Amino acid sequence: MIRLSSVAVVAAGLTLSACAVLKTPDPVQTYRFGTTPAFGEGTAQGSVPSCAPTGVNLRRVEFNAAARGDQILTATGNETAYVGGARWVGQASTLFEDALQDGFATGAPCLRVTSGPLTRNAVSLTVDVRRFETVYSTPGAAPEIKIAVSVQLLRRDDRAIIKDARFDVIQNADANRVSSIVAAYNGATAEAVRKIVEWTVQEVATMPPGDDTPGTPANRR
Repeated sequence: MIRLSSVAVVAAGLTLSACAVLKTPDPVQTYRFGTTPAFGEGTAQGSVPSCAPTGVNLRRVEFNAAARGDQILTATGNETAYVGGARWVGQASTLFEDALQDGFATGAPCLRVTSGPLTRNAVSLTVDVRRFETVYSTPGAAPEIKIAVSVQLLRRDDRAIIKDARFDVIQNADANRVSSIVAAYNGATAEAVRKIVEWTVQEVATMPPGDDTPGTPANRR
């Protein structure tokens, strides 16, 4: 059974004597996700079509405000909480973006993916992670990990939308334990990354001539 800590913070005034005893904080265990490869041996990788070398600017990934930090967000109906005593090793938004960069490197070698400012003759890819949470049907049950991502391909010159899509991923945790929840986040993230990479490759490959030309070499962070 995992312990949840309420999202709300309650402040209480305390009268301290000359000698105050401070309670030792509960230990916090850190975890990471994004370690399950989206492409390669041992994955349920899909078929990634080949394409001409094309520049794609990956903009900074937008992330749900409640989930972008290092706490593990949970939801039971309309109530939300964070898993007590457990944290991500870094910001969830950063870990997800790192996993996405790795997914493009291994699953789409035909794309020259850059980050940061737009480069010459490259299309732009925006990724908005709108949901990234542990969902309980009832308190204490084995939860589901739910990820919802919206993506857009934009033209460099006028930022017009070329294509857009939304991907929803659900991964069941084996049990209501932190280790099982982290494993489910790994699987769900790999599936979300795989969907984004495959969609990007397919859409870039079908763009009319003139809408995409080779970009600059990859500038990995």
